Amino acid sequence: MSTMRRALVASPTPAAQTAAEELRASHEWVAEDEAEMIVALGGDGFMLQTLHGMLQRRQILPVFGMNLGTVGFLMNDWRPEGLADRLIHARSFNVTPLTMRVETVDGDVKEIPAINEVSLLRETRQTAKLEVTVNNRVVMPELVCDGILVATPAGSTAYNLSANGPILPLGSSLLALTPISPFRPRRWRGAILPEKACISIRVLEADKRPVSAVADQHEFREVRYVSVEIDRLRTLKLLFDPEHALDDRITMEQFIA
Repeated sequence: MSTMRRALVASPTPAAQTAAEELRASHEWVAEDEAEMIVALGGDGFMLQTLHGMLQRRQILPVFGMNLGTVGFLMNDWRPEGLADRLIHARSFNVTPLTMRVETVDGDVKEIPAINEVSLLRETRQTAKLEVTVNNRVVMPELVCDGILVATPAGSTAYNLSANGPILPLGSSLLALTPISPFRPRRWRGAILPEKACISIRVLEADKRPVSAVADQHEFREVRYVSVEIDRLRTLKLLFDPEHALDDRITMEQFIA
């Protein structure tokens, strides 16, 4: 490998741990707090966990992931041969996270980043009733649904796509606002908003119709109010093989039946 200091992290799955042992035996690594780059072994969930850890520590480093999970949309192929050369020639893509601010029914206030999406989901058999505001303007006084989500371009092919939301090209400076099983109004299929938009969602009848808020893998239950906007102060950097670029993968998802 080159002189750039790199740390190796791996998910706890047997496949990732075995791969990590192989790489530790053939390359030199440093601790995360001494590194200039991270190589992550696992799936998309572990990649999100790694990125969230950097945001929490406020130590943002480029991350090159190799897939030892399932889909691996945010990862490169697992191929240990020629790893040093792959890292030198990897393409860099910037990903800007969201910030979710949430207030619970009990009055607790939390703030947490989201890389893929922020989603609000009903907790019981009763549908959720939500008031949706964009830039301090109420755009939907009452949305009756199973939930709603706000997705970044990087996350638009994840839960957002499964909820019939639009695929957003990387670098498009857009956000997807997508309802989940809307009941009233039935025909509303969501909106595409500029990334500078501030989106807030108030839970109507929060005590009777409880709603949870999820930022990637972090869930808060029985929420009353959620606001979502781009975090302009922090930018994450993902590294990809030139033939496995994230923007190309997002584009090609539109042609998969």
